[in-house]
Amino acid sequence: MTLSFLTGEDLAALVSDADAVRFLEDALKSGTVDPEADSPRLFSPAPHGEFLMMPTSGPAWSGVKLVTVAPDNPAHGRPKIQGVYTLFSSADLAPAVLMDAVELTLLRTPATTVLAVKHLLAAGEPRPGRPLRVVVFGTGPQAERHLRCLRAVVGPIDVAVVGRRPESALAFAARTDLPQTRVRAGSPDDVPQADVVLCATSSSTPVLEDDLVPGHAVVAAMGSHGRERAELPAELIRRSDVVVEARASAMREAGNLLQARDAADWARVPPANLADLVGGRFRRTPGRPAVFSGVGMAWEDLVVATALYERHRSRRPAQQRPAPHDPDLT
Repeated sequence: MTLSFLTGEDLAALVSDADAVRFLEDALKSGTVDPEADSPRLFSPAPHGEFLMMPTSGPAWSGVKLVTVAPDNPAHGRPKIQGVYTLFSSADLAPAVLMDAVELTLLRTPATTVLAVKHLLAAGEPRPGRPLRVVVFGTGPQAERHLRCLRAVVGPIDVAVVGRRPESALAFAARTDLPQTRVRAGSPDDVPQADVVLCATSSSTPVLEDDLVPGHAVVAAMGSHGRERAELPAELIRRSDVVVEARASAMREAGNLLQARDAADWARVPPANLADLVGGRFRRTPGRPAVFSGVGMAWEDLVVATALYERHRSRRPAQQRPAPHDPDLT
């Protein structure tokens, strides 16, 4: 059996940021996926790091993302995260295609966050007639891709970037080129004027202070996951309207929530999930911030990977398409 491999460049050429958001939105609106029914991710030790496996299934397609996390790699000029995604036919579990897992993650994570931000903004006060004021904590690839996706979906933005070191924020601002967008190095002092705050860091402790976040703001944190890690202060979580990808995954891995209240408290007043938000079953409280806390889920990978593969197949020349007996058609 010979499987096609879609590189990161292939994936990027197949889809826009707005497309990826729409794929997820359509899946949630149609009920094609139930975030609460998704499989938990699996961790296993690996030399100098760990393996992370994320399997999930659907009626037509199923998939597994397998990545390695090597914390020491960047110091030696190598990627921290590497891996592959395999898409399978659900009918017979035949593998259909391999994909670069890093680019897939860089597509679906911002798309998930921006989907949440889009709906949280719509559920709040009317937006001002000016560019959206955005503060982003983090200067890595996820921060950059989140800004690109946000600009594509919600329109003009004015960005202040906060890095661990001032020179990192300056370099990020210099290299980030978005249409009709000002990106500048900022500081936590920009947070009180923000409409949206994005936290895309690897920090295990809160990166912003609760009393800086205004009551109208939307805060999205997706950079860290794990019960012992939190990018957001507990006080902010306790005074905000909270949305998660899924309640089950949040109770397993969302330190942002679990360091603010224990699981029993959350069971009494459960947070909304993305299906609630996109389906119109979530209401914001006037004067309270809205928080989206994400950990990354396998159903997101499957939705985007399936759409990418189907688009890839539709663009292949007829002579390169598999014969009817080929498992690629299942």
